[in-house]
Amino acid sequence: MSAIYNFNAGPAILPAPVLERAQHEMRDYQGRGMSILEMSHRSPEYETINAEAAERLKRLLDIGEEYHVLFLQGGASMQFAMLPLNALPPDTSADYILTGAWAEKAYEEALRVGRARAAASTADNSYRSVPSQADLALDPNAAYVHITSNETIQGVQWHAWPDVGDVPLVADMSSDILSRPLETQRFALIYAGAQKNLGPAGVTIVVIHDAFLRRTSPNLPVMLRYVTHVKNRSLYNTPPVFAVYMVNLVLAWIEEQGGLAAIEERNRRKAATLYQVIDASDSFYRGHAAPEHRSLMNVTFRLPDETLEKRFVAEATAQGMVGLAGHRSVGGIRASIYNAMAQEGCDALAAFMTDFMRRNG
Repeated sequence: MSAIYNFNAGPAILPAPVLERAQHEMRDYQGRGMSILEMSHRSPEYETINAEAAERLKRLLDIGEEYHVLFLQGGASMQFAMLPLNALPPDTSADYILTGAWAEKAYEEALRVGRARAAASTADNSYRSVPSQADLALDPNAAYVHITSNETIQGVQWHAWPDVGDVPLVADMSSDILSRPLETQRFALIYAGAQKNLGPAGVTIVVIHDAFLRRTSPNLPVMLRYVTHVKNRSLYNTPPVFAVYMVNLVLAWIEEQGGLAAIEERNRRKAATLYQVIDASDSFYRGHAAPEHRSLMNVTFRLPDETLEKRFVAEATAQGMVGLAGHRSVGGIRASIYNAMAQEGCDALAAFMTDFMRRNG
């Protein structure tokens, strides 16, 4: 195979050793003579995978038995509704901090379920930043405060968590979970679609504190209750077996890299490689996010005009760098450099950016 650098925002690049092991085990998992895709989710083999993945995630997040790890379906978009259905009583409201397109979607879904407030928004600066602590108009009686830790479309990221007092803090971490060490104890609930940093599409991770779980509503359809999935260890119904198997392999790979501190160092180097080209380009490349709020996962920028942007994407694709077109709602360029992207890929893109500017600037 020729070398391809995959900058897609999701489903995204997976570690090569993980794909190679999955390929090796595809037809015959651990001598069973069948694929993990064919095995019962009640089999000892799958129950081991399920338990291993949960324990690995707890180790990486440095959490204990007070937290529960769930493997659900429906993506983060399902969690936009499942969270308020479980945790937003009719006699209260929830605070949402709006920092981009995905925070907006979570907020809009909460409004369909109950009462929600926009406690802060950076929409007036086209979501180039996250709000300062002084900009937060938080309700001390809110059911929870919701943030989106990293916005894939706008390319902004929280680098310091907001102080929300005694109100439970909830985060959509779909695009930056396990990209850096995390003060997990500050969060009552974290959810993340796996298809960016954890595995393939099809499984959603939910990490929920026991105290927050006890506050959730029992008056829901069984499949929509967090309690159902905690009691059944994510095995109430047939789970996305292969996706969880892949998550387990990715978690093992992260541990082999040295854990989250080593992953963060690697991610900072990769992001700096690209941001340095942008900052040195004399505005030929214009980064969307304010420098202090730039994402380490999604580097977003514009060129002088859309014609050049289309040429940039076409030429990069011809050189084996795929997935660089910005989200259809905003255009521009987006390089998604999740955990599995090697430094080599960012070096290749930086060299291409420099050459493209030389030829077109």
